[in-house]
Amino acid sequence: MRRSHLSLSAAIVLAMALGLVVGPLLGADAAPLGELGKLVIQLIKAVATPLIYFVIVHAVLTTEIGGLGARRLVGFAMANATFALAIGLLLSNLIHPGGHLAAAVAVKPEDLAAYAGKKVELMKTLASYVPTSWVGPFADNLVISIVGMALLTGFGLRRVRADQIAAGHQGYRVIEEGIATILGTLEVVLHWVVMAVPLAVFGVVAKTVGETGFRPLIGLGWYVGVGLLGLLLHVVVTYQVWLVLWVRMPLARFWAAAREPVIYALGANSSLATLPVTLKALDKLGISRASSTLGACVGTNLNNDGILLYEGMAVLFVAQANGIVLTLPQQLSAAASCMVAAAGVAGVPEAGFISLALVLNTVGLPIELLPLLLTVDWVIARGRSAVNVLSDMMLSILIEGRAPGTA
Repeated sequence: MRRSHLSLSAAIVLAMALGLVVGPLLGADAAPLGELGKLVIQLIKAVATPLIYFVIVHAVLTTEIGGLGARRLVGFAMANATFALAIGLLLSNLIHPGGHLAAAVAVKPEDLAAYAGKKVELMKTLASYVPTSWVGPFADNLVISIVGMALLTGFGLRRVRADQIAAGHQGYRVIEEGIATILGTLEVVLHWVVMAVPLAVFGVVAKTVGETGFRPLIGLGWYVGVGLLGLLLHVVVTYQVWLVLWVRMPLARFWAAAREPVIYALGANSSLATLPVTLKALDKLGISRASSTLGACVGTNLNNDGILLYEGMAVLFVAQANGIVLTLPQQLSAAASCMVAAAGVAGVPEAGFISLALVLNTVGLPIELLPLLLTVDWVIARGRSAVNVLSDMMLSILIEGRAPGTA
């Protein structure tokens, strides 16, 4: 007999429905259920921090790129990332969606005081990212410091490997296999933690509705709406401008090939799982396998436009909901943290939400609102995955440098 299992999204929807029923029945007594959300967020942070470290070490150690393709990879990926972050920040500044959830958030005076009049000093900010010990950044979940340590470790191991190869030794293989094993183990553990998300959603929804009624759902609607609007604008404006003005590829031709991977990504909720379909679509467009492999496979750690745009919007949303006003330098500092965090979570489950938790922790914003945002993240997550697939395609096309079949 064939066994059927609920998908994660279906389980989250069911958990939300149960929370909407149980919350009003328990009223204020539903408050303890909210601890379920906090526990899941704590577990996500605990597992994601070492995962980011080993993902980057493994990527630096095993990736071999160079020349013109590498320059195009980094240049176009950074350009798209900048556009995505700019759209996310701009929409949150213009629409101010977090204000619609402010009534449901218990703002702490110390949080407001920490940001009131605070200035971002470049040298002090950079100095704060330099760890005083190897374990400190892991204990404090400081993603920028962890990424820096991972890069040092990865390039150090590359140098040792090169020296050993020159000397005819193969001791480096033990380290490579060990890192790959640890990385695989952390990915499995994180997958288990993500499977507990429906339980957290049930507890958070029940607590929120029991204490404040259904009013917070309006704020969450604004959160989802602005996030999806930003993702749509990035696709319609950024990508299509590249296609029309730079690549000179007919839009109809691109979308005829992109339709299948986009639909697949919306269903699978993973750009990594969609990769084989993405590569086939690039083949249909006449993109060389060298460019498509470089853009969609090798560039996966840099190419996360959907995650970046979402984080730019969500960071400001959290600040607005807590009554915290971020200056432009503070927003730019948060954007830098988003870019670093997104580069370290490529391919992991619920990557956007996981990196958001680490970014908020790094820039010092309250994370108490995260469990509530978790209840609707499955909706935005599908948009993120679809945009990440399109960013893989766009980066591969831009690396190719021309539209095949055109002058």
